[in-house]
Amino acid sequence: MRLEKKVALITGAGNGIGREAALLFAGEGASVTAVDMDENAVEAVATEIRSAGGACEPVIADVSTAAGCEGMVSAAEEEFGRLDVLFNNAGIMMGDDGDAMSTEEAVWDRTMAVNAKGVYLGCKYGIPALLRAGGGSVINTASFVALVGAATPQLAYTASKGAVLALTRELAVVHARQNIRVNALCPGPLRTKLLMDFLDTEEKRHRRLVHVPMGRFGEAKEMAEAALYLASDESSYVTGTEFLVDGGLTAAYVTPE
Repeated sequence: MRLEKKVALITGAGNGIGREAALLFAGEGASVTAVDMDENAVEAVATEIRSAGGACEPVIADVSTAAGCEGMVSAAEEEFGRLDVLFNNAGIMMGDDGDAMSTEEAVWDRTMAVNAKGVYLGCKYGIPALLRAGGGSVINTASFVALVGAATPQLAYTASKGAVLALTRELAVVHARQNIRVNALCPGPLRTKLLMDFLDTEEKRHRRLVHVPMGRFGEAKEMAEAALYLASDESSYVTGTEFLVDGGLTAAYVTPE
């Protein structure tokens, strides 16, 4: 098993990528601390993992607060004794996120608080736990929009994911000689509730999908598989990357300088 005897903390574990990652990591031998604001959803994930014979501790926490992030890391260490994998995956995409003129300040602030500050706080409290365990892997969920502009305006979301990518690169360099790897998972457009709720018309979905060479939306499970590689020792020489899993989207639009 690829994560045998490892302890993983996953935020946003109640739905989407986080849920699929929690189930997959547990199936590969990890003890999972599943973190989410949705108590029913995260309890359901924990129940499914335990029913399959795995170990899971559900934690209700707001990653945009220091107390929430400190508490979730403490819960992982108290329940399982250590932390080896930190998957900062929680994120939001607000329906009224648009261009600079239409996006309200409150939308900007809330998006940044969860998507960018939540990753910073996760690392602030999670990296010391990884150090206590002798090293480990940090995976931060960014997005393809950190590299290219979105066809449908979502300025706060795009800016927040750019911040995640920059933060990831710097922390990868800072901790490279401490046996801590830090990578950014950059999904392309996914068929998840988060994106489908934002692309709420067929026209919006087509406008996004037309840019994907593979011609389809990705699946949350495919992102979990990519995160599993970054979490495992198979990626022992991989750090500071923008790990794109986007159906070829950025290859079609980003050219080397």
